[in-house]
Amino acid sequence: MTGATFVGMPAFPEAARAALADSQLRHNLAHATGTIRGKRARVVGELDDWEELRTRAAGVKDAALADLETHLLTLEERLTAAGATVHWARDAAEASAVVAQVARAHEVDEVVKVKSMATVEIGLNEALAAEGIAAWETDLAELIVQLGDDLPSHILVPAIHRNRAEIRQIFVDKMAAAGRPAPDDLTEVPSELANAARLHLREKFLRAKVGVSGANFAVAETGTLVVVESEGNGRMCLTLPEVLVSVVGIEKVVPTWAELDTFLQVLPRSSTGERMNPYTSTWSGVTPGDGPQEVHVVLVDNGRTRALADEVGRQALRCIRCSACLNVCPVYERTGGHAYGSVYPGPIGAILNPLLKGVGVDEQVDSLPYASSLCGACYEVCPVKIDIPSVLVDLRAQVVDAHRGGRPSVEAAAMKGAGQTFASSRRLGLAQRLTGLGTGLARRLGLAPAWSSARDLPTAPPESFRAWWRRTDGGRS
Repeated sequence: MTGATFVGMPAFPEAARAALADSQLRHNLAHATGTIRGKRARVVGELDDWEELRTRAAGVKDAALADLETHLLTLEERLTAAGATVHWARDAAEASAVVAQVARAHEVDEVVKVKSMATVEIGLNEALAAEGIAAWETDLAELIVQLGDDLPSHILVPAIHRNRAEIRQIFVDKMAAAGRPAPDDLTEVPSELANAARLHLREKFLRAKVGVSGANFAVAETGTLVVVESEGNGRMCLTLPEVLVSVVGIEKVVPTWAELDTFLQVLPRSSTGERMNPYTSTWSGVTPGDGPQEVHVVLVDNGRTRALADEVGRQALRCIRCSACLNVCPVYERTGGHAYGSVYPGPIGAILNPLLKGVGVDEQVDSLPYASSLCGACYEVCPVKIDIPSVLVDLRAQVVDAHRGGRPSVEAAAMKGAGQTFASSRRLGLAQRLTGLGTGLARRLGLAPAWSSARDLPTAPPESFRAWWRRTDGGRS
């Protein structure tokens, strides 16, 4: 695994084709995303100033990104003054190495983790496993993914592609090998599944010496990290272990404590469809006798400065990982997150991955800007007003530009030929006369399979517009 994409995943069209053939997957996705969409719409509809909140949230993030260096240095200063140790990581390898070093220093063979997309992005679990250290996921959905030897498929609900029967079977088959086994009489009732996970995780919480977290926000003014979650597992990871390591993307900075208020209003409504987040945990360094007595904060770049340099795409760094864009996306609803080959799926993943990694290097990454119908639903629901369709179009142009100069593709050759044809009245007239012959041959010989496999190849009219114009004396006859 490198960067934000999973190694070995095929390009989106190939992965999507396989996902579309899975009727159970499509049923699970349609049910889950439809439920979340409905909840979000109800709580957002209660607010008369929702659009003002969106504009304010976008403005705060843009201001933070415009002076990112200053805010990061302030954050480091405040955290250090509060007793935390701040580390700077340029890429995934450096970030993972810091966490592994801390774990080795305390001679532990396991850590507990609150849900963190940044740690999945950098491949932390795999890096720790290479050092003989087990990283246990404690978010319910992440636990399901981990026990099932699976990959996350959604930002908010990583196991959205699983139904209750599948989850029960994973618990029955895999829990015992990872710790406390599932109850013998476990059923598919959600409360029983949650209780089995609670009992399984409790012993891990109580014995773990090192906890690992991410952060939804990092308040520069006060040196405060913030995690919002719905289950309470985050609170356990942040308070019970002796040592806490927080891995935080540098774009998570919010300048002031007062500005955090806006995000605590828009995030729960956009993600879980709730007016208020059930658990909001904040911490700033070390408090003697209370909570972890050794705190490390790893500030991770891993392509974020690359994204910041893109004048159109930098708005993607506003993202607060709410998943609203996934839940309204017609493409995501039919293919699921695995088709995107990344911890960041859906519309935001289709722009964030190419921005973080760069285009023209990996076929799978280059395919992502095309994983959209450009319907614009994602922009309409984004709580920080990321214009995802505009960024997608710009990235498509970047992908094309990145592949110029080599052997032209069939599409590129066809477009160049069309350009030359339209540049000459004589050539255009000749092409019009030959259109009927060309489409007839293409249909009989199967020369356009990529088009005709999903569409009807239109039949050319018997007479061109020019011929009609001449025959009717300019349309007057």
